[in-house]
Amino acid sequence: MSEQPDTDSYPKNVTLPDGTAIELHRMTAADRDAVLEFARSLPQEDLLFLRVDITQDSVVDEWIKNLSSGHSMSLAAYDNNGFIGYASIHRNPTTWTRHMGEVRVNVSPSYRSRGLGRVLSSHIFDLANEWGLLKLTAHMTSDQRGAQAAFRRLGFVPEAHLADYVQDRNGTTRDMVIMSFDVDGHTDQTMGTVKL
Repeated sequence: MSEQPDTDSYPKNVTLPDGTAIELHRMTAADRDAVLEFARSLPQEDLLFLRVDITQDSVVDEWIKNLSSGHSMSLAAYDNNGFIGYASIHRNPTTWTRHMGEVRVNVSPSYRSRGLGRVLSSHIFDLANEWGLLKLTAHMTSDQRGAQAAFRRLGFVPEAHLADYVQDRNGTTRDMVIMSFDVDGHTDQTMGTVKL
């Protein structure tokens, strides 16, 4: 497996279905402040369900460190006004899970249901293929029904339901759902009808 995907094709200009022009590029340390500003602008209800608290400087710094080390790969999306979302793959170099990656996607509330999530996800799938990953997982709480539906449309299937497995920012325990997708055979054509 190669250490880094071939990202020579980035930055890439993409037009959403509503005609909005956006730019995608591989996230680097230069995106740090934009990520923090984006995270801190999210509604409180969104922050409850973040896997990690990306409103914190130290958490974003660790994310950037993981990008540099090759444990994570992230794509950043920008419009004319700034940072509007990201998609990431995080992998564990442990021998028995080196073929797997965890997907995280987050877009600005103003861009939801406009196709940005689909665009980000399709590019993440392509990079997962280039990275040699065979299986992708997505973790979410059981009450994130919209996220579960979106991942089902991408072809993910539920694999586990773990009771009281996570705590949100308020300290409330919630059940966690783990969904998975086998990467082999995925193409952007299968993403064409997905609306996130």
